[in-house]
Amino acid sequence: MDITEFNRDFFSLDGKNAIVTGGNTGLGQAFSLALAKAGANVFVPSVTPDDGTTAKLIEAEGRRMEFLQADLTKPGVPAQIAQGCVDAFGSLDIVVNSAGISNLASVEEFGRAEWDPMINVNLTAPFELSHEAIKFMIPQRSGKIINIASMFSFLGGQWSPAYAATKHGIAGFTKAYCDELAQYNIQVNAIAPGYFATKITEETRANPEANQRVLDHIPAGRWGDVADLMGATVFLASRAADYVNGHVLAVDGGYLVR
Repeated sequence: MDITEFNRDFFSLDGKNAIVTGGNTGLGQAFSLALAKAGANVFVPSVTPDDGTTAKLIEAEGRRMEFLQADLTKPGVPAQIAQGCVDAFGSLDIVVNSAGISNLASVEEFGRAEWDPMINVNLTAPFELSHEAIKFMIPQRSGKIINIASMFSFLGGQWSPAYAATKHGIAGFTKAYCDELAQYNIQVNAIAPGYFATKITEETRANPEANQRVLDHIPAGRWGDVADLMGATVFLASRAADYVNGHVLAVDGGYLVR
């Protein structure tokens, strides 16, 4: 490509169709809306019932959303989701593996009952959905898979060994899939959010000492807002990122450098 050919259309997702797991709440909702604003239709599977809010936001952008209440850890569900996107929109171009859970306990108290559900949701489900998605992406010789990693993809994780293990696993899975799928023009990357102002962090932010401890570690001096993730999502889903592959992109206000 000649450099004069590059333009803003490289960031457009017009005509593209995406799956965003857990895409009707929290960070997933931001991922869904970002893709819709860039032009994509969005298929949203989630265990959380849908109240229609995300669909209204997406439809306001002139795009379509299809919702499926489903448990990604159940046998056959990932295949149903991939096929559901194709049936609804005609193709499957983008997958954002956003759904995840986190339970906290000391290592003395953290046993298999806490470990297994997090491995199933945070690591096995993204693998199984991606495995189903590439059955459509390989024949069309294009596709984008965006996994959601974490600061715990780089660091240890006090009070949540399973969460740290799954997010390290997501980073490795991202690189392994890139290594095999790049030949088919499929890009597999991950976004690693830093500390964001969400319901999950309400308790920490409400504690003055804990809140300041987090802020002291962020050069930007503030908690992330979910909107801070939207640009990275569109970039990795777009043609502009066709030569970005196997990368874990930290969106953290500089947390990792301090």
